Amino acid sequence: MVIALETERTRLRGWRPEDLDAFAEMNADPKVMEHFPAPYSREQSDALAVRSQQRLEREGLGVFALEIKARETEASPSFAGFVGLSRVTFEAAFTPAVEIGWRLPVWAWGQGYASEAARRCLVYAFDERGLQEVVSFTAIPNKPSQAVMQRIGMTHDPAQDFDHPWLATGHPLRRHLLFRITREEFEAQRQ
Repeated sequence: MVIALETERTRLRGWRPEDLDAFAEMNADPKVMEHFPAPYSREQSDALAVRSQQRLEREGLGVFALEIKARETEASPSFAGFVGLSRVTFEAAFTPAVEIGWRLPVWAWGQGYASEAARRCLVYAFDERGLQEVVSFTAIPNKPSQAVMQRIGMTHDPAQDFDHPWLATGHPLRRHLLFRITREEFEAQRQ
């Protein structure tokens, strides 16, 4: 069974078949995918949702489907992308590691939903999963994600910035910035 995490305005939960259309639409949006190599096909989007659900069921770590509570009506679906934790699946100087990440549709940007849900994921990571550290990373041009990382208390670790191994040499998004937060740092912020 996949747990659900709540905040004042958001709910993080397992994936449902009815999420797939909105998820595919979001993943195909060039604006949402600006800092990724390319928008996703429907097949890639569906596969990500399936893998996310499987990881949540198997490990309790994965990206949760994000709901915005104020949008819970039949006329306006509450699905708003994802926020969650996942194990980094490539080798780098900072791995093994657990990453926190998010992806929201354009209509949900700039309202604090990513930061609010990500903070709840950090509580889950440290208090309920016993993790000692969580990382996050993004391509250098992705200032909005960097801002979320800073808002949730993460600090940039320039010594650990890296070239993403899944992107070719010379790709404009290859260089990534690494942010991190430890359990102790998170605890200090909560006091």
